[in-house]
Amino acid sequence: MKRSLNQIFVFTLSSPCLSLQNQLPSFHTKSHFIQTLQHCNDFESAISTHSTCLKTGYLSDTFTSNHLMNCYTRLHKTSSAHKLFDELHEPNVVSWTSLMAGYIDSGQPEVAIKLFESMHETSVVPNDFTFTTAINACAILADHKTGRKIHARVEIFGYSSNLFVSSSLVDMYGKSNDVDESRKVFDSVCYRNIVSWTSMIAAYAQNAQTKDSLHLFGEFIRSASGPPNDFMLASVINACSSSGRLLLGKVMHGAVIHHGYDSNEVVATSLIDMYAKCGSLDYCNKMFQRIADPSMIMYTSMIVASAKYGRGKVSLQLFKKMLERGLKPNCVTFVGVLHACSHSGMIDEGMQYLNSMYEKHGIVPQAKHYTCVVDMLGRTGRLDEAYKLANSIKVYSNDGALLWGTLLSASRVYGRVDIASEASKNLIETNSQVAAAYVMLSNTYAVTGKWDDVHRLRSKMKSRGVFKEPGCSWVEIKDKTYVFYSGDTSSCERGSEVLSLLKDLEGRMKKSGYVGGSVGLVFIDVEEEAKEEMVGLHSERLALGFSLISLPKGTTIRIMKNLRMCRDCHEAFKLISEIVESDFIVRDINRFHHFRNGACTCEDFW
Repeated sequence: MKRSLNQIFVFTLSSPCLSLQNQLPSFHTKSHFIQTLQHCNDFESAISTHSTCLKTGYLSDTFTSNHLMNCYTRLHKTSSAHKLFDELHEPNVVSWTSLMAGYIDSGQPEVAIKLFESMHETSVVPNDFTFTTAINACAILADHKTGRKIHARVEIFGYSSNLFVSSSLVDMYGKSNDVDESRKVFDSVCYRNIVSWTSMIAAYAQNAQTKDSLHLFGEFIRSASGPPNDFMLASVINACSSSGRLLLGKVMHGAVIHHGYDSNEVVATSLIDMYAKCGSLDYCNKMFQRIADPSMIMYTSMIVASAKYGRGKVSLQLFKKMLERGLKPNCVTFVGVLHACSHSGMIDEGMQYLNSMYEKHGIVPQAKHYTCVVDMLGRTGRLDEAYKLANSIKVYSNDGALLWGTLLSASRVYGRVDIASEASKNLIETNSQVAAAYVMLSNTYAVTGKWDDVHRLRSKMKSRGVFKEPGCSWVEIKDKTYVFYSGDTSSCERGSEVLSLLKDLEGRMKKSGYVGGSVGLVFIDVEEEAKEEMVGLHSERLALGFSLISLPKGTTIRIMKNLRMCRDCHEAFKLISEIVESDFIVRDINRFHHFRNGACTCEDFW
């Protein structure tokens, strides 16, 4: 029969190890217990203090019990905290809020929300900390629906102008992709502090609204509200990262140095990530080398950055060095390591690292790790093994979309219609990347010559109102961003000059044996432009042509693209880099391609 926590401790009191406490009842005042619990840093001491509190009768005091509960949650013993909570005669608002916070800290925000709902059914009235905690749980889950309900209660209980509550609402709406509501909450607050400003700047950054994020940062500086802190600077740098704004990122780097945060871990990690995502791995390496004692997070950032550049061996060397320094990897580190193996064709190494996760490091592989392995197998044509593994993984919506999208992409490349069909069905069921699933399956049919199936699927897409995302690329020149869309020459800056240059380059490439739009190249991947568009007018080519006539000869050209780069453009960029003797760096949805002297760092494996 299951016994209560207090019943267990009644038995525990007879233990010899507690005889000293039993002999010294005079010490056991309430303040002594509370002080002991506040400084407790191990589970055995917490159990000992709990037992003594029970004997002396202090557990009947909610104030003392709350401190004991806080001690358990701080030690990540949430189940013990919950048992104690259940045995409280009159849990107060602190009791409820502490347990909610404990579940959030232990990675169970959904339980925290359930507790908040249960609290609503009692006579206990939530305070500002309770609301802040519940809203933070919604933010972690990006649970917009529940967040709005809690927001309504915030208004009812009169906490809408509370700084902590309003800042958490701004953060929650931002993480739920509702930036407009974030801004409404932000504008409704009369007094703002560094946290509220940072929350709104971060909301813009997380939703790829770089311009708004930078504008608000400037507004903060002009408001004379004080100097920015590390989290604010990191948020603005992240905004530059997401849009590939290298020049603005460098300006922010200057601001970081000016405010003395260049050695701050949070900011330095953001700078490493920014330089990596903006196609400047050299700056990225310089930043990393300047850090005297890099943390695990910094190592992880460098491992991921090197992997995306196709430098798998560099990623693995960094991982090895990190372990030698006694740093413990986390689950994100292994995503970077497996990603490196996948994008560099190192299957044997990848499988060894997957097996070592639990055996050597005690980390249970998650869906995202197995997705890397599916990608690893799929890229090398081992589709049957990849399909078998994908079917064996239990995944939820977001992870499922990534898993089946990965398998679908590999199936298209190798013309495996059977697996592509199953993968597309599973992808559509996740209700994510629906257009991608239809288009890639259509292209798989095209690769294998099944044109009736192509037309049937395209008709189905039109009837259901499913349209693929148009391909676009952008470049940053002299602090201005220029955007180009596939096949759209009318809105292209200096369009006639760009077309003339591309035509000239096409001719020079053909002399080197280039055959544009050849079989295997016109049947474009789902992430790329539709078959009907002219391959020569893909967005990245228009961006390249414009950059070549706008920048001095020999300047490294950096192009960002919202979709995957097609094979035809990839071949063209290699040849053009040799013809014009310039470096091109292209960031597509999956990775970086650095073209130089007729070759690419990905070694044609992407």
